[in-house]
Amino acid sequence: MAGHLKEDERSSSSREVNSSTRLMLPSLVIARGVTQPPLIITGLLLIDIGNTFGVPVGVTGQIRTASFVLGIIFALIMGALSIKFRDKTLLMTGLLIYTISASGCYFASDYSVMLILFSLTGVAFAMVVPMCITLIAKHLPQEKRAGAIGWTYAGASLTNLFGTFIVNNIASLSGWRWTFLGFVLPFSVLSLLLVTMWVPYKSRRFHSKMNAGNYIDGFRAVFSNRSAMSCLIGTILSIAAYHFLFTYGASFWRQRFLVSKNFASYYLMGMGLGFTVGSLICGRLAKIIGVKSLTVLSTFLVGGLIIGTANVPSLWLSIVLGVISALFAGIMITAFSGLTLEQVPRFRGTIMSISSAALNMGAAVGTGLGGLILLRYNYSILGSTLGSLGVVAALIFHLFAIDPVMD
Repeated sequence: MAGHLKEDERSSSSREVNSSTRLMLPSLVIARGVTQPPLIITGLLLIDIGNTFGVPVGVTGQIRTASFVLGIIFALIMGALSIKFRDKTLLMTGLLIYTISASGCYFASDYSVMLILFSLTGVAFAMVVPMCITLIAKHLPQEKRAGAIGWTYAGASLTNLFGTFIVNNIASLSGWRWTFLGFVLPFSVLSLLLVTMWVPYKSRRFHSKMNAGNYIDGFRAVFSNRSAMSCLIGTILSIAAYHFLFTYGASFWRQRFLVSKNFASYYLMGMGLGFTVGSLICGRLAKIIGVKSLTVLSTFLVGGLIIGTANVPSLWLSIVLGVISALFAGIMITAFSGLTLEQVPRFRGTIMSISSAALNMGAAVGTGLGGLILLRYNYSILGSTLGSLGVVAALIFHLFAIDPVMD
């Protein structure tokens, strides 16, 4: 009789955990989507924002640079905070900062105030992204993590895809300020409410207690681990490669093949759909060939396809290669995130925070190096250079990264 009672209790507990995780994952997907609207707004409406404050576009664009730099710095600070505070608390704080930033940007009286308030999105990004992945690791078994991480990246990609239309329509009707108050603010508040209700503070079945001690131990554990460091370096190089598509892709097609802005926007939609599909199928592919093998293969293909995209003479072939490259980029980013997550299980919050800094550094390398190359050379050299970084990243993953689950 007692045995049956214990079995019923385990069955009830299992159902409760499954129900909890089913509610948790959608809230994390939405939270990851919240990171995109500020980027969409600054991508589409820099001219409008600059006109309001009487500054040129080149100066207006520095609000994004400030956010990016602050994000790198705070991502490293998060390595310590992730040990001292609960993951859900940090995630909720990041979402709260998005609401504060959105409200502040709406009321910004001059450019300096706008610069300060928008830069807070860098802090929020550094909190939301690593905590989403860390929470997945703490509440889901290993075999479900890659698929769950893929859903969070798909959420960001889909938000970017549909958010472009929302931002454009709001700005056309009411001006750029209302994009913050009418889109970013309610989206952030909704996500904050869902995380509050649906994400548990403590995992149950898959939770393991950890006495972290001094937060320096977390950094030491990551930086002394050769496999972990190879994952971080691979992340920087592969993200730098991807920014040929993400940052310079539309300009490449417009200037190389003289297509219209509307035509280029359709390419961006196709690239967004490709990235979403790649993110969603990554989990299934990882179960078949392993997350490390998938990381190596997808990173190599992204690098090679980018080189091809920048150098083929045909417009349509170049577009097809670009969309396929975006699909494999969705697989790549999801896969190396899952691989990095497992490197130092005791300090997952720390390594994912450092990984967030690596993502920002990769973006800096890709956009910064890309700009310098375009000033001196052309898109063919740009694509070949950044694509080669992807190939190098694949070699680093292959030679030095270890899959703790498979190896």
